[in-house]
Amino acid sequence: MASITLTLRQEKIVEIVRASGPITAEQIADRLQVTRAALRSDLAILVMYGILDARPKVGYFYTGKNTLGILAEEIKRVKVRDVQSVPVVVPDDASAYDAIVTMFLEDVGSVFVVEAGGILIGVVSRKDLLKVCMGNSNLQKVPVKVLMTASPKIVVTTPDESILTAARKIIDYEVDSLPVVRATDGSSGKVYEVIGRLTKTNLTRLLVDFGQGKRG
Repeated sequence: MASITLTLRQEKIVEIVRASGPITAEQIADRLQVTRAALRSDLAILVMYGILDARPKVGYFYTGKNTLGILAEEIKRVKVRDVQSVPVVVPDDASAYDAIVTMFLEDVGSVFVVEAGGILIGVVSRKDLLKVCMGNSNLQKVPVKVLMTASPKIVVTTPDESILTAARKIIDYEVDSLPVVRATDGSSGKVYEVIGRLTKTNLTRLLVDFGQGKRG
């Protein structure tokens, strides 16, 4: 849907149907003191939104949904692949200094550490880099592997996962972003290829798009 904001007349129609449904279009028009033709587009929009439903020879009835519920349903339909961004990675032989430079140039809060083929083996955050900076004078000699969170402990998402489920992971695990991965078979079992990232900025942009009626 382009937007879920109702006009004043549409809100009045919903209240009438909620209180008196099932009710015919003629009866609704009579209460609003307008013609049935004048309500045709309003009723069509309310049915399209799922707020009202209609049955032949019966009339319109309220479905129990409101605009907030409809928005929730729309959000549930959004997949990670619809909002994910390009991953920012460093190779597994990189140094802490390389990770800092990459993080600064790409303006991100974390970088993913990958081995050949883009296989995820770790994540390095700003906090990890801050800790190592406090005790080392030569960051070019500190391997990124020493400070990264290793793969088994990394929370991931997939392109087909619901954005709502992925957002819940970000909240529950208190992370700034999730690697978007694709499972594949490696020499030692299942491994994850990094194909994107999901960040708090992605989620904020999605919220703004919904608020401006740009999604649906």
